[in-house]
Amino acid sequence: MSIWKQAALTLVVLVAAFIGWLQFYPGASDSLARLGIRNVPFAPDASPAGNGQAAQGGNRGGGGFGGQQSAVIAEPVLELTINDRLTAIGTGRAVRSVAVTPFTNGRLTELLVESGATVEQGQVIARLDSEAERIALDRAQVSVRDAQARVERFQALRNSAAATAVQLTDAEVQLDNARLALRDAELALERRSIEAPIGGVVGILPITAGNYVTSQTEIATIDDRSEILVDFWVPERFAGMITVGSSLTAASVARPGEVFQGNVSAVDNRIETDSRTLRVQARLPNSNDRLRAGMAFEVGMRFPGDTYPAVDPLAVQWGTDGAYVWAIRSGRAERIPVRIIQRNTDSVLVDASLTLQDTVVTEGLHVVREGAEVRIAGGGSEAPQSLPVAGGS
Repeated sequence: MSIWKQAALTLVVLVAAFIGWLQFYPGASDSLARLGIRNVPFAPDASPAGNGQAAQGGNRGGGGFGGQQSAVIAEPVLELTINDRLTAIGTGRAVRSVAVTPFTNGRLTELLVESGATVEQGQVIARLDSEAERIALDRAQVSVRDAQARVERFQALRNSAAATAVQLTDAEVQLDNARLALRDAELALERRSIEAPIGGVVGILPITAGNYVTSQTEIATIDDRSEILVDFWVPERFAGMITVGSSLTAASVARPGEVFQGNVSAVDNRIETDSRTLRVQARLPNSNDRLRAGMAFEVGMRFPGDTYPAVDPLAVQWGTDGAYVWAIRSGRAERIPVRIIQRNTDSVLVDASLTLQDTVVTEGLHVVREGAEVRIAGGGSEAPQSLPVAGGS
């Protein structure tokens, strides 16, 4: 390239740089005015001397071009509480529930209850055919009477020395065996009658009279609904907060407007490794019999919770040593390391040395420096003296 072309290109670059300096450098017009150069094309109007001095006086540790301090936007630090409430879905079941089966095999001859009936413990609800057992009982009674008479004869003979002590002992042993056989026959006959092992409400009967049943055949189900047990699972972070006797509320999913008061009746001894949850059992009174086994419940519990400082999500910055925020204290910026506990839509809970008297910078972070004075847009540089405390989970 020829010399004159290089000189022309250099001149164009210098003119462009000069125009850019005039347009974008604050105080360029003032600098030219102090040199006696005025009415320069493309130059903005020179600011009054007083304003220039004020701008220079405002440059005390702040950022910005030409020493002017730029304003930032800051938000107050709040306090939020987490882990203070628990909501879980549980399934209800009767406090006692039994599937009634017969002791032995046989033909069902009689059902003495109907579906939905209320029975007492020990009440006979069904009977099996028992003719063979009655015959066995009669035979056992005859054997007992015969053995008793034999013992009485040998006792009389023993008194007259006509019988030996061994003969009397054998007769007494036969009497004892006959009595045991009688008890066995009575038990066999008794077990032909099927009794309710608990008091409660009979479910739908799955069988009718005339069917042949075995010891595995379900005759009926009986539920004691005086109380309802609710099984539910909670995250492991609540494991240390739940104890037996803790109060709770339970609302039926089918009837959300009805809330029942209850207590924790049992807590499992281990965390489920697959789901990382803890099984908890609650007990609900059901004196009016409005609840049923198998119902779904929304269980709610309240706890003291954990309180942490909460800052605006825009305030959290990241550096080589982790997350931090710029806090404004006494009008100056201070970098505070933080550990993020929980992210919410409009706030971030952090573990940091922040108080309710602090504010954190959310916009204008590029002009903030450690220990520098900070001017808050729309207000002074001091943090507010008190802020409201917010709660949440």
